[in-house]
Amino acid sequence: MNISEQLINIDKNPESNYVLHDRMENLFPYHLHQKGQLTYVEGGIAYLNTKDKAYFLPARHFIWIPPGLEHFVQQKNRSSIVRNLYFNMADIKSSPFYERMGIYPAPNLLLEMLLFTEDWSGEIRVDSFENQFLTTIKNLLPKISSHPLPIVLPTTNHEKMQPIINYIQDNLESPLHLDVISKNFGMSPRTFSRLFQATLETSFLQYLKLSRMIRAMEQLLQTNKTISEIAYESGYNSIATFSNTFYGLVNVRPSEFQKF
Repeated sequence: MNISEQLINIDKNPESNYVLHDRMENLFPYHLHQKGQLTYVEGGIAYLNTKDKAYFLPARHFIWIPPGLEHFVQQKNRSSIVRNLYFNMADIKSSPFYERMGIYPAPNLLLEMLLFTEDWSGEIRVDSFENQFLTTIKNLLPKISSHPLPIVLPTTNHEKMQPIINYIQDNLESPLHLDVISKNFGMSPRTFSRLFQATLETSFLQYLKLSRMIRAMEQLLQTNKTISEIAYESGYNSIATFSNTFYGLVNVRPSEFQKF
């Protein structure tokens, strides 16, 4: 089945749920569903990309994608198992959870329930046990998902900002100073700051901090580097400052996050 057919089949029957336990979602271009979507990446990390933001999805977290949100999922580890559940939303009770994109810690209960569905594939018949089970997962989500991960990296297709963003991402382990970078791109620091704020709706320093934190999270999960090594490569001379900044963003210490 090709990509276009798969996308059509997900929404073909509005009353059904749908299961896709492979890396097909990673091959989809920007697209949207009429169904709500839960995505969990097992054994790796990924990004959810929308038109203006990139959301970091670390291990032991899942994404909730509300109906109608245009997106694509980018995996960093090609060997990862991706579990996608697509839910009929017609019967839901009103809840802010279902209306907002969010990345949440995945409790053991949810992981066990996702594992239980691993042999299911495609459209799930409305009158089946499998459908009842998936509906239970859907109804459970607001009760187990009260603290979304606040790691959102803004992005843009702005012609002048694209090379600047690429430069920053390629040099996160180096000292990066606004006045030096702005000069490298032929702008005054003031013009550079205004362009950053206008296109990304954040400051250069905040963007740099978030980018380095995301890189640190990747290294904590995928390398054997010590926390002090990662802190230093993230631009922090103090492990305590790095740990406190990390905790302020993620609500866990780097040492705990490394165990995910």
